[in-house]
Amino acid sequence: MTKKWGLMAVFAFGLYIVAMYLYFFHGQNSGIPSALQGTAADPSTFLTTQELLLSEELSKVRNFLFFITTPLEWLLYFVILITGISGLFEKWSSEQFKWSIFRTTMYLFFLSLLLFILQFPLEYYRYMLSKSYGISTQIFSSWMRENIIDFWLEFGMSVIMIAILYWLIRKSPKKWWLYAWALTVPFSIFLMFIQPVVIDPIYNDFSPLTDKELETKILSLAEQADIPTDHVFEVNMSEKTNALNAYVTGIGDNSRIVLWDTTLKRLSHDEILFIMAHEMGHYLLKDIYINIAVYLIMTLIGLWLIAKIMPWMIRRYGPILKIKEMGNLNSLPLFLLISSFLLFFSSPLSNAISRYQEIRADEFAIELVENPEAAVSSFQQLTKAGLSEVNPPALVKWFRYTHPPMLERIDKVAEEVDEN
Repeated sequence: MTKKWGLMAVFAFGLYIVAMYLYFFHGQNSGIPSALQGTAADPSTFLTTQELLLSEELSKVRNFLFFITTPLEWLLYFVILITGISGLFEKWSSEQFKWSIFRTTMYLFFLSLLLFILQFPLEYYRYMLSKSYGISTQIFSSWMRENIIDFWLEFGMSVIMIAILYWLIRKSPKKWWLYAWALTVPFSIFLMFIQPVVIDPIYNDFSPLTDKELETKILSLAEQADIPTDHVFEVNMSEKTNALNAYVTGIGDNSRIVLWDTTLKRLSHDEILFIMAHEMGHYLLKDIYINIAVYLIMTLIGLWLIAKIMPWMIRRYGPILKIKEMGNLNSLPLFLLISSFLLFFSSPLSNAISRYQEIRADEFAIELVENPEAAVSSFQQLTKAGLSEVNPPALVKWFRYTHPPMLERIDKVAEEVDEN
């Protein structure tokens, strides 16, 4: 029976891969609407022929990889369950330790290490893909170091969260999801607060702006927008990428606006000021707090759904999944599988909210700097640096894009240029 279910899962995943390959490499072709051809939003007006070709090739591969990575994760969880590997990890942990926290730690180490090894080839391919298209400049040792840091940070947080989660499941089988969510609230806010000052510096070097002329302009813009003037930083990213970026992070006194040094080197002051105004818009419009609220609401709904779905699956498919009770630690891959499934199919909603926030931030920036020409050129430079797809298929936009496609952003801002 186990072999049958395993073969069915692998076969279904294989068919899915073929379908995605045909869709992205032979089926869809978004193109540029005829009304926008030759305008500032048309990539042929600001990308070279070679860049257009590379952008098209890279976008197809990126989209394909995105849509097979998460289902592959589901397949791995499923195989780990039906082959009894999860139960074996729990048995080894129970034989070595009596205390629950140590059993949980050992089990999670085995599971995390196995998943890291199984997923590593795909992650390495993504890294090499970005290198081959000239976007990543990161050497392998640096990239590997970040992967190892990711592993241990996620492992450390997982030990705490999973130990508490399964203690709640065993102590309160019917209300565990509500208690778990209640603990998620302060934990999420705490992580958001410490991320800019504790977690982010582990990966990159942050410093005040070195361009004093630009700093003066940014401080003046911040004063005009009534924003605290000591929250602007630059981060050394040129050793890792040629892409351009800026973002707002943190909450309370730890909130800050961050510019990549690649952005500082490749964009003009006017273009950077537009980007800074955009990030200031996020700050003033309280988007970080809105995102926390959305995350907490979706987490509450997700935990409630898991509390309904997981016991039903164990009752019906427990023998196949090698799970007797939800409170047993070997059920964790099923918990992760359902969580990943819900997160994937809720992403269109969260992405739509994010795109709306980006539109508002763009509008705020245009109103603040009153320089739509700089906005258009900055969007074009961002597209050029990342070889981005300016007009993705609807499916890709729904599931992948937290920002509006560049075609939409440039066209909207270009209208301001025409009006002026």
